Amino acid sequence: MKHMTLRGTHYEAGLQYGSALAAEGCFLPERVPFPITEERRSFARACLPAYQIHFPELLEEIRGLARGQGCGEEVLRTVLLSMYALPPACGCSCFAFSRGGQTLLGRNSDFWLALEDRNLNVRYRLSPPAHGFTGSTTAFLEVEDGVNDRALAVGLTAVAPARIKPGFNAGMLVRYLLEKCASVPQALKALETLPIASSQTLTLADGGGEIAVAECSAQGLRILRPTADRPFVHAVNRFVSDLPAPAGDDWRSGERRETLERALSAHRGAMGVDQAQALLSGKRGYLCQYDPTGGKGTVWSVIYDLTNKRIHRAEGSPAHYPYLRELFPQGAAFRPSP
Repeated sequence: MKHMTLRGTHYEAGLQYGSALAAEGCFLPERVPFPITEERRSFARACLPAYQIHFPELLEEIRGLARGQGCGEEVLRTVLLSMYALPPACGCSCFAFSRGGQTLLGRNSDFWLALEDRNLNVRYRLSPPAHGFTGSTTAFLEVEDGVNDRALAVGLTAVAPARIKPGFNAGMLVRYLLEKCASVPQALKALETLPIASSQTLTLADGGGEIAVAECSAQGLRILRPTADRPFVHAVNRFVSDLPAPAGDDWRSGERRETLERALSAHRGAMGVDQAQALLSGKRGYLCQYDPTGGKGTVWSVIYDLTNKRIHRAEGSPAHYPYLRELFPQGAAFRPSP
């Protein structure tokens, strides 16, 4: 996993990222893992007004990225604004736990192993009013899990869409929430107003102990909350609400859901970082034990400890890679330790 810190305005952050990649001989239009079809171009153009209205700063970041890469903005917008809504999508497992003053959000990022060298952990220190945040991604400027300097953590799982419409995709939703929101209630309110293009779950947790899962798609938004006897929520690549999702290869999500439910129920009285690591590492049942000959795997695992303001990240499958610790984003230097 690569690490990068981006600072300044959104345009400056995009320029820094694009220039750094170009200096390494990496040009994003050459590394897109899917064909850039006319369908994608048309859909990205249809999504553009949603970003112009709700998140114009992101378009400035794409403009800076294009300049740093020495390519046109249109090709990068096509890739970034159509992602998640149109295949391919990833797997992933996510949970949040809150009881007795301990609040955690854990996520395994499941994706294609052949693309693992592109994974990025990025620390954004953007100009106000954007919140600073630390996030990880398989997808350039998109973010798939992260925590901001207000102690709001968000993690996504992709769901096959039954229908799409122009709007925000999964990775851009996570970016928006981390930059704009300070709590789970604020994030849920934002999701009620944003146009949503793709299908996904968003697991949310904040420093005040609030947790929730938002199942959302072009067809609606459903909120799943903990109860007194179930102080946790979890999500894989299937909706559990009435939102439609077509059948297909969901990377053994049924088995992963059963593992999460069983392990979290067993620790409903209390769960610490050690128990969360054991769960995500596959020691409590099937979660990250993909057969690598199929090309799939868990490419990183992360636990956001909202109580102690620590990040624990394994930069590969947690069955084989150790978790390293990092402080929450507060401008401090990145100092991993075992």
